Amino acid sequence: MKRKVLILILSTILIIISGVVIILNNKGVEPSNKNTSDDNKKEYNIGDKVDSLNGVYVYYNGPVSNVVGRNVSANGYNIGQKYQCVEFVKRYYYQYLHHTMPDSYGHAKDFFNAKLKDGQKNKSRGLTQYGNPSKSKPKINDLVIYGGTKHNPYGHVAIISFVGNHEIEIIQQNPGPNASSRVRYSLERANGKWKISNENMLGWLRK
Repeated sequence: MKRKVLILILSTILIIISGVVIILNNKGVEPSNKNTSDDNKKEYNIGDKVDSLNGVYVYYNGPVSNVVGRNVSANGYNIGQKYQCVEFVKRYYYQYLHHTMPDSYGHAKDFFNAKLKDGQKNKSRGLTQYGNPSKSKPKINDLVIYGGTKHNPYGHVAIISFVGNHEIEIIQQNPGPNASSRVRYSLERANGKWKISNENMLGWLRK
């Protein structure tokens, strides 16, 4: 009799614990268009400023496929779709480096021309192109290009914001709702060439 009572009590306790676990796991399941900053204290909505480089802002975009509209300069130059990665790098080059690209359209991966040799002029972008690896060490303000992936066939672009002897930092727009606007990669030099340690990084462009 005592054994049956003990089994009944233990079964009841297990049912209660299971219910609590299910409730806790289901909290916060609803999708949100907000993002928390690196310090986990601030939430961002689409269009909020999340970072900046030399006075040019990075805006929060939420889901990577989100598009708010097209950003066009007063003189008609196509800067890009808000707030995609391409829009930030072109806006940075336009506002800070006073550079307009001869071809102002195309996906992120299209910024890199695989037919060019290291150090040749990329006429479509009006910039000098370097592969990864390259004889030329990356510099601040270089535009870095990532190839497409299974989950993102359009690629990605960002700006180099810091260069050290063994690492670089990039600043990016639209990395995803929970990703950081800043990322660091190792920088290695071997056989006279510099390589950024990201296998999907095609290379960099420079004014």
